[in-house]
Amino acid sequence: MIQVRKKERETAESLIRRFSRRVQQSGVLRHVRKTRFHQPEQSRIKRREEALYKVKIRKEINRLKKLGKFDDEALRDIKKKM
Repeated sequence: MIQVRKKERETAESLIRRFSRRVQQSGVLRHVRKTRFHQPEQSRIKRREEALYKVKIRKEINRLKKLGKFDDEALRDIKKKM
């Protein structure tokens, strides 16, 4: 954690400037921006379950489209069932 204490007779602007410099030198912002959208890799089982879920839903959607019964409400019902 970065701490900056105000020196005697120091203006607020110079304090903020000194703090900003310390933050940049520490590399905290660079690290945070680099890992901001990083998502940890899912386990193989979890990925497989998601893929199977998507396949089931896609199959049901295609079946309903062929019957001419597919709409937004039908999609909600499908997701509730599974």
